[in-house]
Amino acid sequence: MNEVPEQRLRVFLVDDHAMFRAGVRAELGDAVEVIGEAGSVAEAVATIRTALPDVVLLDVHMPDGGGRAVLEQVRATHPDIRFLALSVSDAAEDVIGLIRGGARGYVTKTIAAGELVDAIRRVAEGDAVFSPRLAGFVLDAFATKNQAPVSDPELDQLTNREREVLRLLARGYAYKEIAKELYISIKTVETHVSNVLRKLQMSNRYELSRWAVDRRIV
Repeated sequence: MNEVPEQRLRVFLVDDHAMFRAGVRAELGDAVEVIGEAGSVAEAVATIRTALPDVVLLDVHMPDGGGRAVLEQVRATHPDIRFLALSVSDAAEDVIGLIRGGARGYVTKTIAAGELVDAIRRVAEGDAVFSPRLAGFVLDAFATKNQAPVSDPELDQLTNREREVLRLLARGYAYKEIAKELYISIKTVETHVSNVLRKLQMSNRYELSRWAVDRRIV
């Protein structure tokens, strides 16, 4: 008696580097079905809503916005789609930001192909999956009473791009350096800083830096 073949999970790739997406496709092979890919936030949101994958492999930082922007927009209309962050960043603020946004897991790009396939399957089944070192960030942020609360009203009112600008500002980057890092104009950086100052009711970048350090998002 012939066995019915197991249906492969439908996966969507979001990363602004086409060569990396091609590499992931090759590494995943026939273990899953890669049904689409996107290199920008707008393209990702539109295509994911049409493709309806089981799991989205999501980069954190992209020139026109980050993974959290994709998460928030897609989950607003399709809350059942599962997201697994796949990023070069292992910074605590990136991990916590994506998990707060609704991602089911977070692994770094150093992960082996077999482990990535396993992570995708586990996320599709509803498990939470993290690279070993990153799990500690999540436990610290969500389980320890002395850490910042899961919901931070002040932080939550900032857009993903405003958070990126704030983080770099707190690290001591000049406006010109922030613009280069995020592929935006200096004028746009100034606008984001002005918006953050207004939302947080602060008067200068030094207050913002102290605020960011206190919340460990630097």
